[in-house]
Amino acid sequence: MNDIEWQTRVDTAALYRLIALEGWDDLVGTHVSARIPGEEHRFLLNPYGMMFEEITASSLLTIDLNGHQITPSEYKVNRAGFTIHSAVHMHRSDAMFVIHLHTDYGVALSCQKDGLKPLNQTAIAIVSELAYHDYEGVATNLAERERIVEDLGSRNAMILRNHGTMVCGPNAGGAWQAIFRLERACKYQILAESGGAAITRLSNDIIDARSNATSTDALRTRGEFIWPALLRKLDRIDPSYRD
Repeated sequence: MNDIEWQTRVDTAALYRLIALEGWDDLVGTHVSARIPGEEHRFLLNPYGMMFEEITASSLLTIDLNGHQITPSEYKVNRAGFTIHSAVHMHRSDAMFVIHLHTDYGVALSCQKDGLKPLNQTAIAIVSELAYHDYEGVATNLAERERIVEDLGSRNAMILRNHGTMVCGPNAGGAWQAIFRLERACKYQILAESGGAAITRLSNDIIDARSNATSTDALRTRGEFIWPALLRKLDRIDPSYRD
């Protein structure tokens, strides 16, 4: 294992720990994956059965695009996780990290017919590049990968209808920026609409001015900026993710 792969493992484990800190984990469900740099088209995925707060760099499993588990482990891979994440990694060379969640607000919004609305500053940073994918049942049918990729296109955030949220990013910080914005936007919409009061609508000019906030280049730049601070936070709380 070279230094680049090890750093990818550390960053992926850090994403799992950040998700646990936010309370966005779903027991042992949902997933974060990372493409291992190189020509072998392998990616990292969580050991199915470990809590996100337990995951470390060395415990992550290496998977190839055919679903073969390369890393010896007492744990196996979640098949639905393989379907969803391999779909993106197979077709998006810029998608180095992929995050998929089932949060309270993300799932609640995924059930709303109109999807995410440009109601606030956070939502307009992501709504113009947000993709949607219709629910097809538990994602164990590999044929669904083609439809996931087609629906995602070149965008970096997706609502899996009646299911949850998904983002991809060119680096760990960029992926975190995308999921943080998407999850916050879902939460704000559910809370605002549940209050029952009339909602002020933003102008199209304001919405359009933020239309590229989740582009790959924007996520790369933002990710490089925020990631060191996030790692310092984790190191203060519990640095064992680096093991």
